[in-house]
Amino acid sequence: MGKEFRGTIADHPDFDAGSDAEALYDAMKGFGSDKEAILDLITSRSNAERQEIRAAYKSQFGKDLIDDLKYELTGKFERLIVVLMRPPAYHDAKEIKDAIKGAGTDEKCLIEILASRTNEQIHNLVAAYKDAYGRDLEEDVIGDTSGHFKKMLVVLLQGTREEDDVVSEDLVEQDAQDLYDAGEAQWGTDEAKFIMLLGNRSVIHLQLVFDEYQKIAEKSIEDSIKSELSGDFERLMLAVVQCIRSKPMFFAKRLYKSMKGLGTADNTLIRIMVSRSEIDMLDIRECFRLRYEKSLYNMIQDDTSGDYKRTLLKLCGGDDDMAGEFFPEAAQIAYKMWEISAMTKVQLRGTVRPYQNFDPASDAQALRKAMKGFGTDEDTIIDIVAHRSNAQRQEIRQTFKSLLGRDLMADLKSELSKNLQRLILGLMMTPAEFEAKMMKKAMEGAGTDEHALIEILVTRSNQEIQEMCSAYQNAYKKSLEDAIASDTSGHFKRILISLAQGAREEDPADMARALEDAQELADACNADSGDLEDKFMSILCTRSFPHLRRVFQEFVRCSNKDIEQIIKKEMSGDVKNAMFAIVRSVKNQPSYFADRLYKAMKGLGTDDRALIRIMVSRSEIDLFNIRKEFKETHDASLHEFIQGDTSGDYRKTLLILCGGED
Repeated sequence: MGKEFRGTIADHPDFDAGSDAEALYDAMKGFGSDKEAILDLITSRSNAERQEIRAAYKSQFGKDLIDDLKYELTGKFERLIVVLMRPPAYHDAKEIKDAIKGAGTDEKCLIEILASRTNEQIHNLVAAYKDAYGRDLEEDVIGDTSGHFKKMLVVLLQGTREEDDVVSEDLVEQDAQDLYDAGEAQWGTDEAKFIMLLGNRSVIHLQLVFDEYQKIAEKSIEDSIKSELSGDFERLMLAVVQCIRSKPMFFAKRLYKSMKGLGTADNTLIRIMVSRSEIDMLDIRECFRLRYEKSLYNMIQDDTSGDYKRTLLKLCGGDDDMAGEFFPEAAQIAYKMWEISAMTKVQLRGTVRPYQNFDPASDAQALRKAMKGFGTDEDTIIDIVAHRSNAQRQEIRQTFKSLLGRDLMADLKSELSKNLQRLILGLMMTPAEFEAKMMKKAMEGAGTDEHALIEILVTRSNQEIQEMCSAYQNAYKKSLEDAIASDTSGHFKRILISLAQGAREEDPADMARALEDAQELADACNADSGDLEDKFMSILCTRSFPHLRRVFQEFVRCSNKDIEQIIKKEMSGDVKNAMFAIVRSVKNQPSYFADRLYKAMKGLGTDDRALIRIMVSRSEIDLFNIRKEFKETHDASLHEFIQGDTSGDYRKTLLILCGGED
């Protein structure tokens, strides 16, 4: 039995090339053109049918249809319609030709096409390139690229990957061990081994190799590639791995990056929407929703306009925002994502480390000098405070008092102002004092900053929460629990109070219990009673994170639904946001913080309180990992965002904490 059709554009049932050619001719004759008729017709025919229409047009009217469309249409709409009219292999050939001609090379385009095409598509592309340009594609790629990047591209251009029925079970463990030995297990990297295995083994074989690799290395193959390789070669190998794991997810990520932020990468958007419309657009839509919590349809709607938008939406084929159940492909991906999350041992890294030649007395004197007399030497203050660990800063505070009889915090407060003052004072507090202050700030005044309350209580360890509660009691003579109770209400209040106990279980995953928990959550989703939120709270607020990873993985199997989508669909307001934050933190906490930082800086205005809170609190824990996740998701570095969104000494201090440009 053949594989189920997963495209959005199929053959038209009553296809007649001659009458379609005539309809297009009529739509373009006279003054102006009937764009609606053109887009409706072209987007409801398969590519093979469009080639027949093109041939019929030439024989009936003696004109080239693509030339006429180019003459009648303009802008991005014209580009999209023309691409739809080309045979896929010829469009790939044109994209690669454009990517390597001229001064710079569009490596991302080369990577996307050559990493994602099947053997047959590669062979057709090579032949189309030769036919269209009279040149050898391999020679042109060799002439325009270099190093290991070039070698891997040449391997992919052969189109000789083993077919999917080739799985050498006895070689799976050996290949995984060879990849480990070629990278993680030695100084330097044996790139040739990566190229040989990732460029030639079958997709199914490599999926098994990646699972085995995870067991050996206790990290994913992607994480190893990021740490062992660099530049375009790293990006190419990551793309190959992503395509081995799931082409729909690879394209979902490419589509998201083409539309988010300022401006749209229209070439990428057009290329993917056209090339996948007859292959796996339904799966791409599902993966898009799974990863980004919004539908591809909605993102296209928000990011494009006019006839261009209408054509793209036709190729997209529908809106998944309210869908709850998974297609088989997405269910497998969701299950696998949770499995990888459960198995990966992430090495957390901060960006601020203890200062090597630390002398608290000399630092205390230098800080006093920087604040004495007329004017303040902000550079010295920033240099000392941002380059010391928190434990060292506490020593400086004590030494400042014992040597000089002064309160360093009071002096800094009077000498600095605005965001720089808030940032420096935040760095000088103990973590528990700082968290208590952030909780207080989130609840004082007219409005409550629920996002801050959620972020702090969801992401801190039991010990951190207990220390914060003590610091809150000491500073404000009131328990944190009482403060939460008087400032919030309903289910949201109960969730926060549960988290504020600092009593989350700390055990590893218990598989039998995880299955029970997953089934209880699935049953609560299907029940008509109103205990969905209670059931979610009783499990999500109390179980350990390793255990919850397994619960969420099994939830996919029990319900064929995505836990995040269920929360989004069935809950609302602060309860939804709190549950969502727990799931995101369980899945990948650095990614959750990267998302919070992005939201703090994107759009008009900056949420400086959130920016300071995360940069200070994560600088010695996992800010390096957060930076990597930020770059991966947003295609821009955290450093770039801070640079573009802040200014002066405040920016300078944040950039020191950030610790690098990626």
